[in-house]
Amino acid sequence: MGFIDDAEPEQHSYDYDVIVIGGGSGGMAVSKAAAKFLTPPGSNSDPKVCCLDFVKPSPPGTTWGFGGTCVNVGCIPKKLFHTAAITRDVILHSPQYGAPESLGKTGDTVWEEVMQNIQMHIKKLNFGSVAEMRDVNVKYKNALGELKDAHTVECTNKKGKKETITARRIILAMGGRPAYPDIPGAREFGITSDDIFSLKKSPGKTVVVGASYIALECAGFLTGLGYDATVLMRSIPLRGFDQQIAEKIVDFMAAEGTKFIKGVTPTAVEKLDSGKLKVALSNGDSVECDTVLFAMGRVPDAKINLEAAGVKTHERSGKIITDENERTSTPNIYAIGDIIHGGLELTPVAIQTGRHLADRLYNNGTTLMKQHLVPTTVFTPLEYGVVGPSEEDAIKEYGEENIEVYHTQFQPLEWTVPEKAATACYLKMITLKKEKDRVVSFHILCPNAGEILQGVAVAVKCGATKQHFDDTIGIHPTIAEMMCDLKVTKSSGASVDQGGC
Repeated sequence: MGFIDDAEPEQHSYDYDVIVIGGGSGGMAVSKAAAKFLTPPGSNSDPKVCCLDFVKPSPPGTTWGFGGTCVNVGCIPKKLFHTAAITRDVILHSPQYGAPESLGKTGDTVWEEVMQNIQMHIKKLNFGSVAEMRDVNVKYKNALGELKDAHTVECTNKKGKKETITARRIILAMGGRPAYPDIPGAREFGITSDDIFSLKKSPGKTVVVGASYIALECAGFLTGLGYDATVLMRSIPLRGFDQQIAEKIVDFMAAEGTKFIKGVTPTAVEKLDSGKLKVALSNGDSVECDTVLFAMGRVPDAKINLEAAGVKTHERSGKIITDENERTSTPNIYAIGDIIHGGLELTPVAIQTGRHLADRLYNNGTTLMKQHLVPTTVFTPLEYGVVGPSEEDAIKEYGEENIEVYHTQFQPLEWTVPEKAATACYLKMITLKKEKDRVVSFHILCPNAGEILQGVAVAVKCGATKQHFDDTIGIHPTIAEMMCDLKVTKSSGASVDQGGC
């Protein structure tokens, strides 16, 4: 099959050329890109792209505005709460830099104020996103879309009013929602990342269930803001990520005050007469708290009558099966973002996938989305930035005898005066010996790791070797200069402690 569904004629009598179901990062990106090709600025034609977006309330009743998970209950509020926690940490250590002693004895965080300020910013983004769609002639409908056949969508607005619209093509971009465990009291008393960022009152003592990046990020900023946070960790932390660094993250968080109960799962949640919640554990113990936050992964938001249009889903994951062109089992229906089986659940991936798809469908483009060497950052208290495979996966892919691991641990200069953790930060570069030490992955655990990693990812994508990094002059004094002076290999067994200048 080609890049586009050639069987569908360009001249048609459908209401729209394309209907996009889902107004998150991917849905907005593909809608705007398609509209720019179909109705260029100044064309004054009716909209040929319709984007449907509707937020089904979470079990506690939380809803949000236009823009999807990232803007409302994901990346944006998460990073801002992370920043709030870091800001508090800076204030607590400020007397060592000459600030008044009283500043370092700051009281409890005013949750309501932090939450309201962050939500105000998100509302601005909601408004801006709707305006952007209007500016490029996308018809936005705040309605739940359900497939009736391969070209027909039934829309239901928040008042229950139904409307049927048709399109030559349909693009599915519904994303996912947090998973709940099948235990008594979970949905009645628990919350998820859909709810934590807009809680009207302080979460107080919180039990976080899970050890995913969402779980550790939330537990991290809660601890950083001064709240008691306990993580229930069934098995390993950050499954799919480098386990040496995952363990370092857990160790640092524990040292900063986050509690971990390992090897357990919750079996029930109940509300006590005192108003507290009691979480029963699989080992027979229990823990009392004010809030239970489930962060055990996400499930596809795919209950839109896919079978009516012949769209197939994966038996285990429930996600939509697509080919390399994002085409589903129904030729004129495509899917992008977190909803597709085997894809990376990352906002920038959804955005770029949507833009490439629109370019192929409406601008004779040929670029396919390659989900290889995609950089990402976990915003735990110590940020973890990575591009390329974990050490475990690199060994599986290339063979342990064919790779070299260069590494170092260090203390950021900013941490020396307040005497913060001397060996918590870590950098690892994995190279392929038989290809002149080409860098196949790069891992860094430190403050602002995401800002450092973005530039490194370009170099790794371009095939940079260890020698390219060695030949680059480091910027002194910075954390990033460490990558230009890596000398110690794991195979040598030599110490990775850094000296002075």
